[in-house]
Amino acid sequence: MNGFEKDMQIFVDADACPVVGIVEAIAEKYNTPATLLCDTNHVLYSDYSEVIVVGAGADTVDYKLISICYKGDIVVSQDYGVAAMALGKGAFAIHQSGKWYTDENIDQMLMERHLNKKARRGYSKNHIKGPKKRTSEDDKRFAQSFEKLVLLAQAKEGEQNGAV
Repeated sequence: MNGFEKDMQIFVDADACPVVGIVEAIAEKYNTPATLLCDTNHVLYSDYSEVIVVGAGADTVDYKLISICYKGDIVVSQDYGVAAMALGKGAFAIHQSGKWYTDENIDQMLMERHLNKKARRGYSKNHIKGPKKRTSEDDKRFAQSFEKLVLLAQAKEGEQNGAV
């Protein structure tokens, strides 16, 4: 990065994100800066993270997040498009379920999203149920997966900075 090294950060697409508290607890445990991004419809407050509020509008949070994340950062988002852009910048990305987005799985996920959207458009009269209610098991699974990702990102950051 032009000889200028930046410490790894965590960015959360925090509009209606159910794992903000878990992200903040793990970020604080590993002394890693975290930034929550939301629009004016979801104003958040935090004792640990920086909060960036952007104007309401389609994808404004997504574009702001991608504009400020860099290689080696971690992005938490349930949006496959945001994850794909983060991976394209060399960042790590994780879904609120704990699933890591990778260069190996993102194309398949984007294709499934496209096909599901197409199917929903074709069935305007049939209501498709939303996601299942989040459980404490879901939170535990996310926390374990996220903590592993933070440790991996820190290890890679150490390798790049010459500390082995």
